[in-house]
Amino acid sequence: MARNSAQRRRLDVLRAIVTQYVATREPVGSKAIAAGGLGVSSATIRNDMAVLEEAGLIYQPHTSAGRVPTDRGYRVFVDRLAKLKPMSTPERQALETFLSKSVDIDDIVERSVRLLAQVTQQVALVQYPGARVRTLKQLEVIDLSFGRVLVLVITADGEVGERILTLETPLNEEELRDVREHLRHHCDGATSTTVRSCVEVAKASAAPEIAAAVASVGTALDDVFSGAGDAKIVVAGAANLARGALDFRDIAPVLDALEEQVVLMRLFSEADSGDEVHVSIGAENPHDGLAEAAVVTGTYQAGADEGGGAAHLGIVGPMRMDYARTMSSVRAVAAYLSRYLAQERNS
Repeated sequence: MARNSAQRRRLDVLRAIVTQYVATREPVGSKAIAAGGLGVSSATIRNDMAVLEEAGLIYQPHTSAGRVPTDRGYRVFVDRLAKLKPMSTPERQALETFLSKSVDIDDIVERSVRLLAQVTQQVALVQYPGARVRTLKQLEVIDLSFGRVLVLVITADGEVGERILTLETPLNEEELRDVREHLRHHCDGATSTTVRSCVEVAKASAAPEIAAAVASVGTALDDVFSGAGDAKIVVAGAANLARGALDFRDIAPVLDALEEQVVLMRLFSEADSGDEVHVSIGAENPHDGLAEAAVVTGTYQAGADEGGGAAHLGIVGPMRMDYARTMSSVRAVAAYLSRYLAQERNS
């Protein structure tokens, strides 16, 4: 019983260190913790801090200073959060009012990422819903010389996708025009759910002299539609990260990582654990540039029915972060996005 009591007290000490350090950015000493009302002496707290330090949960940045959490300490703190700090009623109403003014998917994504950045004062990321239905507006096949062609795909909502191909047999301009017109004939107005079938029909009915090119260009068209949006992530709040540069030994790797869509997608892949909110801290992150950062991610649904799909949103910031508030904000915006997109699909 006494052992369990000591363990609970040490977790309280760790919680106090994390909370005070997040608020002040100053190492936390035993006197400051004792003043917080734990009900034990500074000497007892110093002993508990020694145990926490030996366990690798806190460290002393320099002699005679207080203690600072390690990334392991933050992890233990996050894992033992009893509950997320709820948004206040005015905050929740402001969130819903701001997001309810959205007019389309692009607007709701832009508003969501700006709101998250503003509420958390961190860098916010929102991924477009991958299951969003897209409609083909225009297909172009442009000769780049020596058998290389540019396949340009424009959707009805303005997204542009492109692929560069090398054809097995180079074609002249007239033959390329035939390839384009043949695919246009079969795939005009195709959507992301029908493009594959129309491409198959186009390939099966193509004249022998352009059949191989129709197959290659059709595959590129299908590839653009299947990949469009899945890797499209909107970022806001980079200035917030710059203002918190003191929390990093070097902020440049973090900024570099945020510019790479592949890195951001890998971050979001970590959220597929089924957790409502997922937190990765320091070395847990899959990119070396984020070794001093914390990432809080959530998942939202593009709709409740089959094929509705899911996408992610999140926050990147220093490990010295108000985790409870950030996790609550991510959860709230994810829930609103899920409701909004479900209503869109059912309208």
